[in-house]
Amino acid sequence: LNPVHRIIKQIAEPCMLKLGMSRGEAIARAKELLGLVGIPADRGSAYPHELSGGMRQRVMIAMALACRPSIVIGDEPTTALDVITQAQILKLLGGLRSQLNLALILITHDLSVVAECCDRVMIMY
Repeated sequence: LNPVHRIIKQIAEPCMLKLGMSRGEAIARAKELLGLVGIPADRGSAYPHELSGGMRQRVMIAMALACRPSIVIGDEPTTALDVITQAQILKLLGGLRSQLNLALILITHDLSVVAECCDRVMIMY
């Protein structure tokens, strides 16, 4: 996340660039995405440093979903999060996977994450 821009702008920007949305449409989409990941829309005016680690991760998930992808790749999505926040993020990802019919590829070193949420596993060493 860019520390000098508000999170709503950072979520809306890909919508404007990739999907050709107007600024108003992109802001509305960004607010919708914030709600989808469990962040109140009024927090969109916050800067990244004003959010907790778990909320920042939720913002990144919202950014990843901004352009309506069919596949989301999460590279260490729970690294540096406490166990409770980690469980919340994994639950959120699972719910979004079902709700939005997404394919989710997780890259992780944490085998407990793999055991909890993966249908198939590939190990690289």
